[in-house]
Amino acid sequence: MSDTATAAPSRARTPEGTRRRRRGGPPGEPRAVGWLYVLPALLVYAAFLLYPLLRAVQISLYDWNGNTLATWAGLDNYVEVVGDPALRASFGHALVLIAFYALLPLVVGLVLAAVLGRAKVRGLAFFRTVVFLPQVVAMVVIAVAWRRMYAPDGSINDLLSAIGLDALTRGWLGDYTAALPAVGLIGTWFEIGLVTVLLLAGMGKIPTELYEAARLDGAGAVREFFVVTLPALRGEIAVALTLTVIAALRTFDLVYVTTRGGPGTSTSVPSYEVYNRAFQQGRVGSAAAIAVVLTVIIFAISFGITRIAERDR
Repeated sequence: MSDTATAAPSRARTPEGTRRRRRGGPPGEPRAVGWLYVLPALLVYAAFLLYPLLRAVQISLYDWNGNTLATWAGLDNYVEVVGDPALRASFGHALVLIAFYALLPLVVGLVLAAVLGRAKVRGLAFFRTVVFLPQVVAMVVIAVAWRRMYAPDGSINDLLSAIGLDALTRGWLGDYTAALPAVGLIGTWFEIGLVTVLLLAGMGKIPTELYEAARLDGAGAVREFFVVTLPALRGEIAVALTLTVIAALRTFDLVYVTTRGGPGTSTSVPSYEVYNRAFQQGRVGSAAAIAVVLTVIIFAISFGITRIAERDR
C-alpha cells in the first residue's frame, strides 16, 4: 500500500521532468519569467536612451532650425559631416584628445600603481582618495581653475619664469598650436586618478603566489611587472580605456568653458559642434547627424576594446 502511494507521485512528476528536459531549460521557473524582473529597467532604458537616440536619427534626416516646419534632407546632413573640413577637423581633435584622456593616464596610472603596489606605501587609502579627488569635482569648476592657470599672467607662466624658461611662456589657450594639447593635459590630470585607482584595485586581486614564483625564477621588478602584473590587469585596463575614451570623445564642458572651440576652430570637438550648430546656428538636423555619428564611433571603439580584452583572456 505504501509502495503504491510512494510510486504514484513519482510517476506524476516524471512527465513534467521529461518536458523540462525536452525544452532544455533549467528546473524551476521558466526563463521567460526572468524578463519580468528586468522589465522596469528596460522600460527606463528605452524611454531615456533608446527613444531619444531613435528620435535623433529621425531629426538628422531633416533640415530643421528647431522652430519652423522641417524639410526632408535625406542623407545630406551625413554627407556634410564627411565633406565639411571643419567637421572632419573636429573629429580629428577628438582623436587627439584620446591620447591625452586615455593613453597618457593609462601609462602614468600603470607606473603609479606598480610603484605604490610594490612599495607598500603607508596611508595608501588616503593617497587613493587624494588621487581620485578630481573625479568628484565638477568639470566646470576644474575648467575655470585651469583657465586661470593657463592665462598669460597665470601660475603656469609664473612657474616657467621662475625657473628661467621665459621663452616658453605664452597665452596657452589662445595659441593655435598649444591650445589643444593644453586642453588635453587637463583631461590627463583629471583621468589619472580614476585609472590609478582601478589598476590598484586590480593589483590587489593578483595572487601573491604568482609574484613569489616569478621571483624564484629570478625575475626582477621590471620583468615581474610585464610577466605577472600586466597580464593580470587586462580586465581593468579594458575598463579604464573604455571609460576614458568615452570621456575624450564626448567632452563638451571643458572645451566650452576654456576655449569655446577656439582660437579659430583649433580646439573644436564634435560635442561642441553639436551645441554650436543646434543652439547657435539653428541647424538642428546637422547637429543631430553629428551626434549620431559620434555615438556610432563611441560604440564601435568601446565594442572593439571589449572584444580585444575578452579575446586575450
